[in-house]
Amino acid sequence: MGRPRKELTGNTYKTRFALRLKALREEAGLTVEQLAKLSEVSIHTIHDWESGDRCPVNEDVFHITKALKINPLQLLEDSEK
Repeated sequence: MGRPRKELTGNTYKTRFALRLKALREEAGLTVEQLAKLSEVSIHTIHDWESGDRCPVNEDVFHITKALKINPLQLLEDSEK
């Protein structure tokens, strides 16, 4: 038997999303500025997402994944599963 799954709180999800976004951006070789431009959002917004202060809305997820050339599930999946 594996470990029992922990329920994600809003803050835990935001933190995981933030870390995942930053890691995927860096893997893609993009700066915050480049991702902001390609995702059609401000640099401040990317900083908010990567710091866990905010999470993107559905349309923004589409633009982020298009810019990173990844499937949306790669960005949204729970890596702790």
